[in-house]
Amino acid sequence: MRTTTTPPQPGRAATSVVLPDLLGDLGALTLALVDTPSVSGSEAPLADAVEAALAGCSHLEVARHGNTVVARTHLGRAERVLVAGHLDTVPVSERTTNVPGRMEERDGRQVVWGRGSVDMKGGVAVGLHLAAALTAPSRDVTWVFYDNEEVNGDLNGLGLALDAHPEWFAADLAVLCEPTGAAIEGGCNGTLRLVLEVPGTAAHSARSWRGANAVHAAGELIARAAAAPVRTVEVDGLAYRESFNVVLIEGGVAMNTIPDSCRLHVNYRYAPDLGPREALSRALRIMAGIDPRDEEEDPAVEVSTGTVAVRVDDLCDAARPGLDSPLAAGLVAVVRARGGGVGPKLGWTDVARFSAAGVPAINLGPGDPMLCHTDDEHCPVSQIEEVASILREWLS
Repeated sequence: MRTTTTPPQPGRAATSVVLPDLLGDLGALTLALVDTPSVSGSEAPLADAVEAALAGCSHLEVARHGNTVVARTHLGRAERVLVAGHLDTVPVSERTTNVPGRMEERDGRQVVWGRGSVDMKGGVAVGLHLAAALTAPSRDVTWVFYDNEEVNGDLNGLGLALDAHPEWFAADLAVLCEPTGAAIEGGCNGTLRLVLEVPGTAAHSARSWRGANAVHAAGELIARAAAAPVRTVEVDGLAYRESFNVVLIEGGVAMNTIPDSCRLHVNYRYAPDLGPREALSRALRIMAGIDPRDEEEDPAVEVSTGTVAVRVDDLCDAARPGLDSPLAAGLVAVVRARGGGVGPKLGWTDVARFSAAGVPAINLGPGDPMLCHTDDEHCPVSQIEEVASILREWLS
């Protein structure tokens, strides 16, 4: 079965990407995915290839919204689960040597190297392989492959498709194949990005006293961020560690001019005991240099050169662990029987998006999350096979 909900864009050439047999070797499939560039915003050729590969599976109904591809079984089962993975990657840095991807042996096992091997084309390979292989699972399954996860939330393909076609995503439990080292990671921290515009007054650097250096004033904000009272919070038995950092600084116009402005980008990864509004209020208090537990209205952020303009660049919900449903307990039992553990997801993932839509969700995928976005990103094929085996057992 096949439905196309978004027609090809006018003038868009047919895809030149052809994926290997989805029922074949998982290492080869992962390497083919890694070798297909899909930095956020350029996923169309890979989405075309995924759609074409899944359209050949007679047991699946395939639909598409933008560059998000959804494939569903309709077997009349009592329960439905959703398995999802994002197609995009962060850009390749100048230091990265794993381009194109490669397969090599390390310590007696095959390893896929390259951008996206961990985050998260190993997980996408698991989803594609099982979507083709499980023709009669014990539960109906919705397989989702989406774009623009690594950028601002308003571009996220899953979120856009959820808004346009909520009925596609109805499920009793969602599994996001983000890298967890084949363990289960429950819930996720929320993420908040603030942009702070620090004012100053321009002057010749030889007569700096006539101006007000915005970059120097920004140092006050940097110090507040560095001293932020981040917490480790236990939520439903899992400990979520927060982080609060300046991640980008922009300022200055010339080598002989006092900067009249400086822009700071601050990222707060907050624990799931907070809602978005509470996280924003806490962040504003930290940047204002006051106790984040203060109950007054959100304060103005000020530095020596004046009042700082603050803009929210991105704000995404956290998610609680979501491990208390019978479906999740069954998956946890399979993982633990194989020696895997259960812990918190400290980064943000789209389990939060599913949770907000009323679908409990957990993270389970191949790859060491510490290698996400690194120059030596790599994933053992055995771990990709292990996650596929876990999900196959759970769904059979």
